[in-house]
Amino acid sequence: MPTLTTIAFDADDTLWQNEHFYRITERRFTDLLADYGDADAISHHLLQAEKKNLALYGYGIKGFMLSMVETAIDVSGGAIGTKALRDILDAGREMLAHPVDMLPQVRETLEHVKGSYRMLLVTKGDLFDQERKIALSGLGDMFDAIEIVSDKNVGTYERIFARHGDGPERGMMVGNSLKSDIVPAIAAGSWGVYVPHALTWVHEHVDAPVDAPRFVQIDALGGLADLLRRIG
Repeated sequence: MPTLTTIAFDADDTLWQNEHFYRITERRFTDLLADYGDADAISHHLLQAEKKNLALYGYGIKGFMLSMVETAIDVSGGAIGTKALRDILDAGREMLAHPVDMLPQVRETLEHVKGSYRMLLVTKGDLFDQERKIALSGLGDMFDAIEIVSDKNVGTYERIFARHGDGPERGMMVGNSLKSDIVPAIAAGSWGVYVPHALTWVHEHVDAPVDAPRFVQIDALGGLADLLRRIG
């Protein structure tokens, strides 16, 4: 098996909290629209709007804001008032200013990896928001390269591991999303190390590739050091 030389990390919900802020805002949103339906129905409508709009707005808070506005207009039959629309926009702006809440054992794990492997950060979403969170995290200088991409697929990992490493066969992707971080990375030929998070957007749910030789699940990021010792 080719020697591992390059390790890439996801950011949102792998290094710091992200989905938590979406869930809080969604609860505020369904409460705001309580006169037009129950929370589950409104959340379902919002999810469908988000999925439909991904091709137009991409991943991130700004697309979420626009999908909330669209959903509010739809479920209210156009009756939603300007005050409610202003509240939705304000909620989105608060998300764009939320602090970086680091997950446990992140810095210790990165410090352990740095120096032994090339270390990459591969994250998707809105450029400005991702740059803001990377700057606030204080972790940016720990990485040999940072890639902010519009989506994560097989081609993404082939390109990034070729550009910054020795190809995907000598690479490893570590993240909390099976759909975005693990399955396509393994398909490209790299290791996929799944670190489950308590909250994951339903759009990111797929079955774990448990039969893939290069699939590994660890309980927390702190378990990466032991995994690297085991696989050499």
